[in-house]
Amino acid sequence: MPETLPPLFRRAVLAVSGGAGDRTIVRLACELARPHKAELTVVHVVEIDWTLPLDADVASSSEEAQRVLDLADQLAEEMHYTVEPVLLQARDVGAALVDEATERGADLLILSLPYRKRFGGDFAMGRTVPYVFKNAPCAVWVIREPMPEEKQ
Repeated sequence: MPETLPPLFRRAVLAVSGGAGDRTIVRLACELARPHKAELTVVHVVEIDWTLPLDADVASSSEEAQRVLDLADQLAEEMHYTVEPVLLQARDVGAALVDEATERGADLLILSLPYRKRFGGDFAMGRTVPYVFKNAPCAVWVIREPMPEEKQ
């Protein structure tokens, strides 16, 4: 009888942003969660500008934010898996993701990273991924989107 491998995770937080990487991380997480029935929480964070109060009701009125979560939920459904969608608003996306992973006792946080270049051609990671790497209480997986094809 083949040995069963221990679960890679029991509780994961998936950060979705509306980018191309959302599809990949939702499908990957559902596939890996299925054998052990791991909990998946899909989180979309709406960043609130410093000029607005933090409790300004921006996220719930945002059709785009709801669309991002609905798409993730639909992808999970196609994979025959259930996810818990969570909409947050915060001053900083990275801090909100780390807080959510901590509160849920997650043992994995998955996010995607678009392939971006700064002026001068250097690859840019932005602020969120380095913050999550430094502060997450759990394992972190980052799925980098493919390089865009050069236009000719």
